[in-house]
Amino acid sequence: MYDEILLPVDGSPASEQAIPHVFGFAEMYDATVHVLFVADTEHDGVGGIVGGEVLAGLENEGQKLVDGIVNRAHERDIDAVGVVERGSPHETILEYATDHDIDVIVMATHGRTGIERVLLGSVTERVVRQASVPVLTVREAT
Repeated sequence: MYDEILLPVDGSPASEQAIPHVFGFAEMYDATVHVLFVADTEHDGVGGIVGGEVLAGLENEGQKLVDGIVNRAHERDIDAVGVVERGSPHETILEYATDHDIDVIVMATHGRTGIERVLLGSVTERVVRQASVPVLTVREAT
């Protein structure tokens, strides 16, 4: 049913809680997990200050996160790849899903930003509304 699973991550506790669901699906369906971190170059104010060091720092943080999750998958004999990309998070997630024939996207309902935690995270909401594949959202346990 699922051959390619996309796990967008941002380092938040909620995104961490999506990992067991993804690993369970991957083991059940012998699927490949695509771990994606998007260095958000569209966030308020970031576009004006993103340059060498700031963007490199975001990408470095993302790469460490992605590598850690990919290593955890490999320890469980799950095929996994990790990618760090720049751009608008929801657009990048949707483009990645299309470009890599993703069958399902599994992501947290909320990310790292504060006010967006009041409602369904804006990135997640946009992905849910615009994705051409199923999106499983995982809520952070309280």
